[in-house]
Amino acid sequence: MTKDSIEHLAEIATMNQSNRMLLPDGTSLPRIGQGTWNMGDDASRREEEITALRLGVELGINLIDTAEMYGDGRSELLVGEAITGIRDQVFLVSKVYPQNAGNERLIRSCEESLKRLNTDHLDLYLLHWRGDIPLEETVLGMEKLISQGKIARWGVSNFDIDDMKELLKLAEGTHCATNQILYHLGSRGIETELLPWQRSHKIPVMAYSPLAQAGSLRKGVIESEVVQEIASAHQATPLQIMLAWTVREEDVISIPKASSRKHVIENAAAGLITLSKDEIWKLDEAFPIPSWKVPLDMI
Repeated sequence: MTKDSIEHLAEIATMNQSNRMLLPDGTSLPRIGQGTWNMGDDASRREEEITALRLGVELGINLIDTAEMYGDGRSELLVGEAITGIRDQVFLVSKVYPQNAGNERLIRSCEESLKRLNTDHLDLYLLHWRGDIPLEETVLGMEKLISQGKIARWGVSNFDIDDMKELLKLAEGTHCATNQILYHLGSRGIETELLPWQRSHKIPVMAYSPLAQAGSLRKGVIESEVVQEIASAHQATPLQIMLAWTVREEDVISIPKASSRKHVIENAAAGLITLSKDEIWKLDEAFPIPSWKVPLDMI
């Protein structure tokens, strides 16, 4: 590695240490983290993926998100290996299946995730999406996990505005730390109602798939003239512009997946990009917010 590249990585790390946001309880988090969906599935890529996660922590994007669903626990096992020796530097997030989100099943699922992750606690535990188990039962279980020291805080994922309103009517529902939802330049439906509502209640958004899934939608965004023009102006890639756009506001955390050193460095470097008001206006024109409420996007 050349001196210039080492200095560039140091600059990225320093920037990400200062480019942070706060959870409702005052916890400071990087505005860009690391997702792990589909990581751990290919044994031949295991070392590369572990190296990528550890590099991300070095570069200041030290929030790592996983779930018991991902590869039936293989992602958690991979993350557990990756954070060995650096657990105290990582803000660790996992998610529970909705069918496991009640009573003793919730406790057992959490304990099994902790075992796979080789840690004694999670920094954040999320209900992956809403199922048939009453929210009150899930909230009570989450609070029990906090009292047992197995999790530090809890939140939800894939909740639309009606779900969030119902959650906050519960006595301890206001303890919800975040709502992890799909959000990227080509999917802006949350901006009609859900995002403003969460802002009014000081519940930050955690954006998953901020670069969109590979396919025609992502292709349409990154090949758009506006995105190409802005990327060129910043000497960045279109995907970096997409990522920088998701964290243009201070209450959104973005968790792109990166399973190689190259992609981790690109994601972390997106934290150095500040889009101008004019650039944001151009992106709004090219990818407008829906004029009416649309169903919550999920993948």
